[in-house]
Amino acid sequence: MKKIAILVGARPNFMKAAPIIRALRAQGARQIKAERPKGKEKNTSHQQFEPVLIHSGQHYDRRMSQVFFTELGLPKPNRHLGVGSGSQAEQTAGVMTALEPVLRELKPALLMVVGDVNSTMAGALTAVKLHIPVAHVEAGLRSFNREMPEEINRVVTDSISDLLFTTEKSAEKNLRAEGVPPGRIHFVGNVMIDTLLALRGKARKISHYRKLGLEPGEYALVTLHRPSNVDAVPELREILRALVEISKSLPVVFPVHPRTRKNLEAFGLWKKSAKGPGLILTEPLGYLQFLSLMDRARMVLTDSGGIQEETTVLGVPCLTMRNETERPVTVEVGTNIMVGPDPGRIVREAGKILRGGGKKGRIPAKWDGKAAIRIAEITRKYLLSSNAQAQMTK
Repeated sequence: MKKIAILVGARPNFMKAAPIIRALRAQGARQIKAERPKGKEKNTSHQQFEPVLIHSGQHYDRRMSQVFFTELGLPKPNRHLGVGSGSQAEQTAGVMTALEPVLRELKPALLMVVGDVNSTMAGALTAVKLHIPVAHVEAGLRSFNREMPEEINRVVTDSISDLLFTTEKSAEKNLRAEGVPPGRIHFVGNVMIDTLLALRGKARKISHYRKLGLEPGEYALVTLHRPSNVDAVPELREILRALVEISKSLPVVFPVHPRTRKNLEAFGLWKKSAKGPGLILTEPLGYLQFLSLMDRARMVLTDSGGIQEETTVLGVPCLTMRNETERPVTVEVGTNIMVGPDPGRIVREAGKILRGGGKKGRIPAKWDGKAAIRIAEITRKYLLSSNAQAQMTK
């Protein structure tokens, strides 16, 4: 039985990997059943692919990692690299150094990487140097801002991947412009939405907003973690000022990312945050708790990429506190409005939503909960092709 190694490192990866692992296992079970004659065993190991989960440990805090494994039904990682925090270079080098002997031992038929974190690029680089094919889930997204570490991770990973799974049409256009052969590009939809649709009902039963003394549609939800917004005093202070202003009209729930809290405290802004009249600061939340809040929010303010996608499917107005997005379909089709880190614009657009505005949007193509099934089938066909078999024996 050949192995498909799946590398995850940060919690957005977990939400994307979970449905893929389930789809690969379900596909394997169906294949065995189809190929086993009635009453007779048959060896099908040459056609079966076993998912093997590798956790880089890029997110190592239980609130940022382990709780997500539990809620998403992810299996215990087969390998945990324990890389932890560090600079961009330290994390990338740490993943590569720790991953290389694991891949040599496992000898996977393919390494699948997801998203755009440091572990994504580091994993792809390590695998390709060992002549292991690489599949990139969420390929082709571009912000066209090379100051974003994630943008470098995306471009490098896509340039060395053999299978590129895209979430929206703009991604294919970007990849074609960069010279990626069309045969490597596969528009499959959005695996993060697979997870959201599978767990939305369970999240609604939690009604986490009630535990905070809130009512559906009567609060805003915030996420803030991007270095460009939280690593410098002026930017963080101005965004905080906007959130405090909004909280005068509508309670604002703010689960504080560890990086953001550290900087709020270091910059002397933490006490000011706590003084916002309707600013509700909480610890980082599990996936189901957060989805419960997001699903019933009046609006979401964020600098996250994935949340732009999730709010689009949930039909919740989203204000993205960045100057660009690598997910343009959320603006063109969905509920997303780009407001940048400008406090004046943040407050104005929030005011429009409070007065009954906000984009209604619609769900983009193939964001239907079946992206992982498509990925599993394409991956299997690729690995069974003569071209892939030849590449694996180089």
